[in-house]
Amino acid sequence: MKTYPNPKSPSSSNDAAKKKTGSEPASFFDVVYKIARKIPKGRVTTYGAIAEAADIKLTPRMVGWAMNGAGRAKPVVPAHRVVNRNGELSGRHFFATPTLMQELLEQEGVTVKNDKITDFKTVFWDPGARKAPAAKKAVKKKA
Repeated sequence: MKTYPNPKSPSSSNDAAKKKTGSEPASFFDVVYKIARKIPKGRVTTYGAIAEAADIKLTPRMVGWAMNGAGRAKPVVPAHRVVNRNGELSGRHFFATPTLMQELLEQEGVTVKNDKITDFKTVFWDPGARKAPAAKKAVKKKA
């Protein structure tokens, strides 16, 4: 089983810095934040889609836990663009005000009504969609 350092412990920050210079991210937090930073303005994704795209056996709940700490991450993580599988603003309570998540999404052109994205299927962004074409490349064999 793969283990991850505790990002809040002082010793893990030194270990994380060392690992970041390698080819592997330091923690699942880093993986989640890297994916979340790619979400285009005016689009949203889900905790589950990030978990699937992370490719390291994350659950949507673990992604939610990581997003809860996104406010302290550098560079900035657009946590307001991550919603639950039904397009509901389930993470809104972790923002400075209960309406901030909605306000940030509306500034980007996303329509929200009753704490739910009204055109969810239209604005959904799949972080794993880029992987599919590369994985399906056909190799031609010479006869």
